Amino acid sequence: MNKALATTLLLGATLIPMLQGCITLVAAGATQVTLSAVDRRSLGTQTEDETIEWKASGEVSEKAGKESHTNFTSYNRKVLVTGEVASEATKAEVERLVAAIPQVRGVYNELAVAPATSLSTRSNDSYITTKVKARFVDSGKFNAVHVKVVTENGVVYLLGLVTQREADAAIQVARTTSDVKKVVTLLEIIPAAKAEELDVHIEPRPPANPDSSDGG
Repeated sequence: MNKALATTLLLGATLIPMLQGCITLVAAGATQVTLSAVDRRSLGTQTEDETIEWKASGEVSEKAGKESHTNFTSYNRKVLVTGEVASEATKAEVERLVAAIPQVRGVYNELAVAPATSLSTRSNDSYITTKVKARFVDSGKFNAVHVKVVTENGVVYLLGLVTQREADAAIQVARTTSDVKKVVTLLEIIPAAKAEELDVHIEPRPPANPDSSDGG
């Protein structure tokens, strides 16, 4: 995938929540379909990941208490839990509840026992995530769509199915991005041959011929 297409996909996914009306539905649908097609996870696994996140957010967050701030990111059925909780007991309970969700095959418990972060901190985390993703594309060293970025209180977490070369490049870019305090890699390394097998190559559509017409 070329840089232009990767940039379009990433920006499309970022800007969808900002759009309004019917355009939102069309843009969201088109972007989601394209992102799903180039994802190295199977469509079934992508669906399971979405279901896991929905269940964790709906069930676990409520039980963690109002004083907690929890986020759940499932990739290839392994769940990253980030945020802040009031006690070690709550942290352990959240992990237990997430692990009990059907289809979950692993939990990365990165919860901090600390007061919940402020809205300004969370806004800055979103900005850091956007910067890291943009620099992935600019580097041109790997397909940025294959690495998921999550930022919590300045700490960047990387998830994805990647080769060792891709992992090294992603880590280097993330580490050298401004405002990043630390990079935690949760990337799953796969052989280059396996990555090639999983990749879907989308060819750009040729431009329409302005001289062609339907009528005689």
